[in-house]
Amino acid sequence: MPLNPTDKNHQHEYARTIESNKVKISAPLHWLLLGVKDFIAAPLISLIYGVIFSIIPVVIMYLYRETDNHLINISMTITFTLIAPIFAAALYDISWELEKGHKPTFSHSVKSMFRNPVGAWAFAVILLLIMTAWLRVGTLVYVLYPDSANPTFEELLAFLSLGSILGALILAAVMVLSAFTPQILLERKVDIMTAIFTSTKAVMNNFYVMIVWGLILIVLVFVGFLTSALGFIVIMPILAFASWHAYIAVIKTKKKRVYE
Repeated sequence: MPLNPTDKNHQHEYARTIESNKVKISAPLHWLLLGVKDFIAAPLISLIYGVIFSIIPVVIMYLYRETDNHLINISMTITFTLIAPIFAAALYDISWELEKGHKPTFSHSVKSMFRNPVGAWAFAVILLLIMTAWLRVGTLVYVLYPDSANPTFEELLAFLSLGSILGALILAAVMVLSAFTPQILLERKVDIMTAIFTSTKAVMNNFYVMIVWGLILIVLVFVGFLTSALGFIVIMPILAFASWHAYIAVIKTKKKRVYE
């Protein structure tokens, strides 16, 4: 018996695309300022999650430097890849609570990690698969590294060029998928493919804006590593808050959102 398209029980679409707004090229700077504003509004909770986000990279960097056990290194990196989107959801929840005029609490932010566990873990697994592909590609590219003890620039050119191009492509793919997918999964009851398709289309709809946003992310993450990951205590919460405001500005909703 065919389904009635007006039946409320069958109105959920799979792998649909939510419409997006076009924003100004200067929008990423505004998102960053709003992220700083949220950090100031909820400093204690922000710092707690900032410490968590800084400890994990410190442990990973320490293990890479001090041990030759690649199984430990890989397992720690995989663990960080899997849990990062979960903790990011907690930070998004803080901005969401502030947007609604509520006072954020640690317990509420923790509960938000389990608001859409299937979608969150599915996204984490997708990131893990991309990371695994990157490790494989990196191994293949390493084969091109010159055998000589003092290689010339010409000998290094193929290795550097191919590695840079492939690394940039993988990074771009991650940024396209990650731009709005976690925020969508947190707020809306949609499937993982709907979130991914929406994020991809929204990025394409704001291509140059997202390049600016991506450069800001890369620079701030680089600064975090330059400070031996201590900078992540402040940087990661602010970036997460700013990402939530980016989501509010770009992804359309039926109800007008106020985030300024």
